[in-house]
Amino acid sequence: MIARILPALALALGLAVAPFASPAFAQVGGPVTGTPTSPVAATATADELELQKALTGGRIAGRVSIPDGQSASLVQPAGRDWRAFHNVTLTWVGGIAVLGMLGIIVLFYMSKGRIPVEAGRAGRTIQRFNAIERGAHWMTAGSFVVLALTGLNLTFGRWLILPLLGPETFATMTLWGKYAHNYLSFPFTLGIVLLFLMWVKDNIPNKLDVAWFKAGGGLVGHGHPDAARFNGGQKMVFWITVIGGTLVAVSGYVLIFPFFVTDIAGMQLAHIVHGVISVLMIAAMIGHIYIGSVGMEGAFDAMGSGQVDVNWAKQHHGLWVEDEMKKARETISGPAGAKAAGAD
Repeated sequence: MIARILPALALALGLAVAPFASPAFAQVGGPVTGTPTSPVAATATADELELQKALTGGRIAGRVSIPDGQSASLVQPAGRDWRAFHNVTLTWVGGIAVLGMLGIIVLFYMSKGRIPVEAGRAGRTIQRFNAIERGAHWMTAGSFVVLALTGLNLTFGRWLILPLLGPETFATMTLWGKYAHNYLSFPFTLGIVLLFLMWVKDNIPNKLDVAWFKAGGGLVGHGHPDAARFNGGQKMVFWITVIGGTLVAVSGYVLIFPFFVTDIAGMQLAHIVHGVISVLMIAAMIGHIYIGSVGMEGAFDAMGSGQVDVNWAKQHHGLWVEDEMKKARETISGPAGAKAAGAD
């Protein structure tokens, strides 16, 4: 009986004194002496943390036993810089860009008013965009509007919307907005690809665009410079959409799938690119929406029914109208008849 009790007592005694002799209870960063120390000494002191920051350029990390080594990072300078960008810099950039564009639109409308069809509506129309083009445009535009609103909420919502709705309603709205933001990124990206494939051949910059910008595009001053299917301003919007939309989509997917292609520093860079380009695109699209709706008579018909008034088309895209008329004559009478009709 005693032979069974003695080993059990020895084991219990060993378990009781083992923690005090274990190196794990030595002070963090200090020598392992085996001398019993207080459990409080196992935590790093403020001086030791400052020393680690000095040796690692400001980064503080601990030790973890799980596969995710990123969880060991406690403090990193890049994180503080990113937080300052999100809370301060992006807010100022977005506010200046969006409010600045709205201010420009108000001043333009007050001074210029709505741009009319100078010759009056002809009562005859010409097809500007077919159903596929309009469908791709509205898919991209609709996705962008939701993406813009939900993205702006993440930047400005806590100051502008949270006080109005309260924490619970705002949290619910933001959560569903996040889901919409993530999933609608896919039709937005598809729309960018489709618009590029359909319209890139008509959006190559040329000397006509230089003349268009010099003349103010017919928006300022008098007269309307020659333009083909897309004028200089529309080409600018096209490339802003394609290039900016591509950068926003790529950086957004880096954030949707964290640590899939980059580390935390790369994700912070992706967020900076995503945020800055997004607010600049929002400002540009506000101007585009204004011109394509209330700012110019007859402009919305292009993406509404696809049919625009002939006089509107001649005023803003005279060279394109001539090409379309030539194609129509060739269809009816063949190349020889079109050439003879053009000579007349």
